Amino acid sequence: MPYDTADFFFQIHMRRGEGRRRMDSAAVWAVGMDFDPEIDRLPIDLLAHIFAMITSFTDLAQACAVCRKWKEGVKLSLGRKESLSFAGWKMDDDSTARLIRHAYSLRDLDISRSRWGCQITDHGLHQISLASCIPNLTSISLWGMAGITDKGVVQLISRANSLQNLNVGGTFVTDVSILAIADNCPNLKSIVLWSCRHVTESGLLILVSKCRKLESINVWGMRVPVDCFIGLVAISPSLQIKSRSLLLNSMWPVV
Repeated sequence: MPYDTADFFFQIHMRRGEGRRRMDSAAVWAVGMDFDPEIDRLPIDLLAHIFAMITSFTDLAQACAVCRKWKEGVKLSLGRKESLSFAGWKMDDDSTARLIRHAYSLRDLDISRSRWGCQITDHGLHQISLASCIPNLTSISLWGMAGITDKGVVQLISRANSLQNLNVGGTFVTDVSILAIADNCPNLKSIVLWSCRHVTESGLLILVSKCRKLESINVWGMRVPVDCFIGLVAISPSLQIKSRSLLLNSMWPVV
């Protein structure tokens, strides 16, 4: 029967505490018995493997509070993760940055906003940008994060030099962020700018000119003229442009 892994271990810990309170410490020393439960005898690597299967950040935070060994196990499990998604969780700046700092093997980071309210601000992006894993990230999603601005995005992107996939759709970024992406992400292959209405034609042209490995760009809902797309394709003929305007144009009858 399936069970919540964290809850299982917390029950063990609670039973351990209750049992010890009922013991007579003098009698224990007299017979030389060891009452440590099996869970405390597990190697730290095995604990980390178990904690890696827990997807709830709330449970991981509670596990850290159980004892020092469990806290180290949680840190070790985070250090082994290559992908981390906060989408669907109610997270704040400090808790998100704290977890990411321990995930030094991270390659894929998703802190998209969801209906549950993952609210990260520029302050959070600044804290996250200081994590050792950021230069090695190949994918970042900030989709729908209405609380961030160019200030936070530039701080993060300036250290994400290995980035290949970026999603800043639904945010209020401007050409300032686009120029930072163009200057710091030479390996960028795809970018989502869905409904980024403060990004202009000039920003897009500079982005495509500098990011020569760019294969796909989503400009759906942006306020740029259709002629802009002609200029983008002229710079990079193989570029795939995803746009509502192009979709509508493709349905027009050829005369």
